[in-house]
Amino acid sequence: MTATEETEGITDGGQMTLVEHLNELRSRLIKSTIAVAVGALVVWAFYHQVLEFLLEPLREARPDANIGITDPLQGLATRLKVAGYGGIALATPVLLWQLWRFIMPGLYPKERRYAAPFVISGVLLFALGAGLAYWTLPRALDFLIEIGGGEDVEILLGPDKYVQLVTYMMLAFGAGFLFPILLVFLQLVGALSFQRLVSWRRYAIILIVVLVAVITPSGDPISLAALSVPMYVFYEISILLGRIITKRRATEAAQADA
Repeated sequence: MTATEETEGITDGGQMTLVEHLNELRSRLIKSTIAVAVGALVVWAFYHQVLEFLLEPLREARPDANIGITDPLQGLATRLKVAGYGGIALATPVLLWQLWRFIMPGLYPKERRYAAPFVISGVLLFALGAGLAYWTLPRALDFLIEIGGGEDVEILLGPDKYVQLVTYMMLAFGAGFLFPILLVFLQLVGALSFQRLVSWRRYAIILIVVLVAVITPSGDPISLAALSVPMYVFYEISILLGRIITKRRATEAAQADA
């Protein structure tokens, strides 16, 4: 099915059967998987440069730290992890685009024009979140090492565990910064209202802190605060955008009835 045919199928009343929804979901998942695989191959090819980048926060926190392989399979496992997580990061624009194409049939015609802003804002927010994680990592690592013994402990790290920590942190922060897009999406498809978000406001900060504590592997207070505060700000921004969406839809409905 071509892009033109897809658009024509979507705009013809915006209705799809269950089988069509499942076929659409399968198509989007296949394309997303291919995008992640291509991204993983790119990261695999530039593995050494990527590894140097990932090691920089540790060197900043503890210049005397040593990275060593204690298992012949550790090197391969580390490279596979870096390639896999890097592939997801590089495929983010494609993943967001496939998500948008999947939800497009449930949107109003004028809302379908937001495809580019949706993808661009998603990519920028993900990159901003991953960048914040990378920036806070030296402080988080310094805290974790200090609490574990500080100068009295010789730092010997396996590359697989360290890389897993760094990539999990960057992916967690990137995913956390997509929080407002999720809330706006739920409001666009009618699964959530800004009034409901307002009523949940007093509980939102607690739930956000708990969620951040779960998704961030380090468990340190620095990372917890660095992600929790922006996510609550995004929560408030989502309420504001929900008000705008609701008001615009009400205006369009009134004009249609006139």
